[in-house]
Amino acid sequence: MKLIPITSLVLLSLGILPAVQAETSTKPLTLTDIMHFESLEKPVIADKGQVIAIESAPDRGDSHVIVKNVLLQQSYQIAGGSDPLVSHDGRFVAVVVKPSLLTRETSDAKAKKKLKSDMVLLDTQTGTQTRFERVKEFVFSDDGKHLAMWFEADEESKKDAEPKAIEKLAEAGTQTPAKADKPKVDKFDQGRRFTLISLDGQAQRIDVEQVTGYVFDKASRRLALAVNDIANKQHQLQLVDLLTHQKTVAFDSPSQQVGALALAKNGRWLAFTQGKDSELPYGRSYQLSLVDLQSGKISKTPESPEWKLNRYTSLSFSLDSERLFFGRVPEVSQQLSLQKITEEKDLFDADIVTGQRGLKVWHGDDPRIKPHEIKQYEDEQKRTYLAVLHLGSNNVVQLGDKTVPDVTMSQHKRFMLASSDLPYRKMATWAGFYQDYYLVDINTGSKVPFLTQQPSDAEPSLSGNGKYVAYYQQGNVYLYDIAEARRTNLTKSLKVSFADEDHDYPSSAPGYGFGPWLKDDAGFLVYDKYDVWQFNTESKAGFALTAGKGRTQKIQYRLEGLVDNPDEPTELAYNATVLLHGYSDKTKGDGFYQATLGAAGVKTLMQGEYKLTVLGRSKDADTIVFSKERFDLFPDLYTANYSAPQNAVKQTDLDKQRQAFNWSKAELVHWTNGDGKPLDGVLIKPTNYQVGQRVPVLVYYYRFMTDRLHAFPQMNINHRPNFAWYINNGYAVFLPDIRFEIGYPGASSVQALTSGVQKLIEMGIADPDAIGLQGHSWSGYQTAFAITQTKMFKAAVAGAPVSNMTSAYSGIRHGTGIARQFQYETGQSRIGASLFAAPQKYIENSPVFYADRIQTPLMIMFGDKDDAVPWEQGVEMYLAMRRAGKDVVFLQYEDEPHHLKKYPNKLDYSIRMMQYFDHYLKGKPAPEWLSKGEAYVEYKADDE
Repeated sequence: MKLIPITSLVLLSLGILPAVQAETSTKPLTLTDIMHFESLEKPVIADKGQVIAIESAPDRGDSHVIVKNVLLQQSYQIAGGSDPLVSHDGRFVAVVVKPSLLTRETSDAKAKKKLKSDMVLLDTQTGTQTRFERVKEFVFSDDGKHLAMWFEADEESKKDAEPKAIEKLAEAGTQTPAKADKPKVDKFDQGRRFTLISLDGQAQRIDVEQVTGYVFDKASRRLALAVNDIANKQHQLQLVDLLTHQKTVAFDSPSQQVGALALAKNGRWLAFTQGKDSELPYGRSYQLSLVDLQSGKISKTPESPEWKLNRYTSLSFSLDSERLFFGRVPEVSQQLSLQKITEEKDLFDADIVTGQRGLKVWHGDDPRIKPHEIKQYEDEQKRTYLAVLHLGSNNVVQLGDKTVPDVTMSQHKRFMLASSDLPYRKMATWAGFYQDYYLVDINTGSKVPFLTQQPSDAEPSLSGNGKYVAYYQQGNVYLYDIAEARRTNLTKSLKVSFADEDHDYPSSAPGYGFGPWLKDDAGFLVYDKYDVWQFNTESKAGFALTAGKGRTQKIQYRLEGLVDNPDEPTELAYNATVLLHGYSDKTKGDGFYQATLGAAGVKTLMQGEYKLTVLGRSKDADTIVFSKERFDLFPDLYTANYSAPQNAVKQTDLDKQRQAFNWSKAELVHWTNGDGKPLDGVLIKPTNYQVGQRVPVLVYYYRFMTDRLHAFPQMNINHRPNFAWYINNGYAVFLPDIRFEIGYPGASSVQALTSGVQKLIEMGIADPDAIGLQGHSWSGYQTAFAITQTKMFKAAVAGAPVSNMTSAYSGIRHGTGIARQFQYETGQSRIGASLFAAPQKYIENSPVFYADRIQTPLMIMFGDKDDAVPWEQGVEMYLAMRRAGKDVVFLQYEDEPHHLKKYPNKLDYSIRMMQYFDHYLKGKPAPEWLSKGEAYVEYKADDE
């Protein structure tokens, strides 16, 4: 490991960016500018709220991390940084530093494999940055006073590349066996270098070799290390006292590989697993042991003939240190291997020969179809079934099993939620995904079913003290009293629907979800489309916390700014004051509001023509971080007190990038659909638009788009058109909402598209002879279908479209291995019946059957490794149009999935898309690839 001191940085103004400098006059936006344009990732905030760290990254190039002390308004930048971690008190920030893009792009395949990330540690008090090389992962202790670093495994060819700045561990008296005598060590068992650094000013450090695992306790008193050196027959469980930095050995063995680790918060217990190092890790059985840290005594926990521990077992103590949770499996065995042909007679042994076969048997009663089974295989190999050890009684209780495999681990002391999708795995192929839900008694392991065939996206919510379960079903909200096994429909008498009012799929409408529980299980919060409701668990009565103002004013209220702590979910005091985010269905603008639990009413804190997004809240303070944006305002970050976001302080100023270029504004457009229903859309006029001027229009859409009215455009190059680039090149961009009719997705989409475009024509904005249509995936399908029904569009681009629902119906989503049938019967494609029940609807909604009607030029784009839509769907559309003599071009990007990943391909597609629309909508000369095509060429390989 190498320490590279970096001189203290001069405080940087966040508005000064290396990629794009603000200018006194604006200029057109180019693709190169988009490549340099920086965007912010989600910020990380210190527990005490005074320091935030944000990754800022251009679309192409190297990122950097911005660190702000929000109290002192000090700022730092860490060049090349990403994925920041902030210590508890904000004193230190650690970031990943990857090899530069230039290094990665100029390295050959062999050299790229050897490139590893470094870590930089920033002291926010002094500005000093220290670099550590080849760090695999790092973490702060919970109190932020220690930093642990685990390094990449040393490469055989770089034995002398030991970093110079770290003192080696003393190895006096240790004999290294000759290389020939060293056993071969499985990668899973290999240890790595580990360093612990004290950050409290004492400059203490501990270096340990051959570490395979480590864990801090939540009280930040101890660190446990699993040290495994099979070659030297040394296996230890080491403990580091974080106050004195003294290291002790809690367990030592010449042959027992130390596996998983856990430390109890109360400082009493250390749990670990151990297994024979002579066994390959794939089939190694482990034993769970406990170390009493007061006496130093090691005891083995009770074993079971039915349940074993394996290498995927993880350990976790409850926060009260009374229970230890861990995973078990019914059996552990080594991986099977095929018998090989080794001699003459083996050539004619039927069992040996057929053992070399390549075969997968698909049975009609398989719970999962074979591709899905294969995709799930690795996860199933890693699956363990949750068990609990009650430390007081030394009693182990198995909670999950092969019948009810999924148990949600929580801090509840009596019951946990569990679920099983086993009864529905076969029907999931066509009907979607469902679960049965159970309550598991953690004292006995008994399971009580209380909810059957529940949609997988409608998970119940267990109260903090485990007395009640709240759940949504078929438009209503229910409360289940566990002790009395009684359920109550809380909403049946209310004149409000709790089902999704915009649901236009051939399936039951989902609910809008739950807010947090109140303390002592006194009640809980739940949402309808607009309002927040508070229900009392004793009286079963409920009222609109937001006093019905959401529905009357068409504002969707939701709680925001709660502390995100998976170990301890938020529970609110009965009279707590809470922050609400509000989204206006009318203006599409956002606001922050305030409500007090137990009292109906809403107080407006701030609202306007902008989009607000809460990005985090400090764990131990009331500081929140949020962004504020419009199409013409970059989403810079603000910090504020939870109760007063209107008094926020701006912390970044990346909007200076935008100010250097020509820009425009987004506006809301209303019209009436052909069926008399109102629709909305977003219109973005070209920069420097002159009133009365008719311009080419690019229509981009999917389903609902108007919630993007105040969203800043994505400043990157991908499979979508970059809105800012198009408006800078004379195009208006139109984002219409689409509302679908079950059974007629294609026709309802066309109706919304054509009526929306007609509105722009009537407004005098759209040139009726220069309307382009672009969509990808679901909107790629809609695009391909639309041009079979109307000649309104003068050019269209369809990315990854389904063109033939009859062949796509029984296809497979290659990314997950899931059959596509459910998408048509209950999901996005909205047919609502099987192919054999409604064959005509599949034909009527398939563009390939109407290719002869098309009068619009179409460009199809597919990655030939598409993991969502079979790329042969693009081939079908291309061949149909080619056969019908229509204007079609097909872009096949090699080794690309559903969304293009390789930057050269994303850039190429963006350039060709603009050239395509420029030709057909603006009359520019066609590029040669469009007028003549491109011949297939094979290029000289690098090693030739």
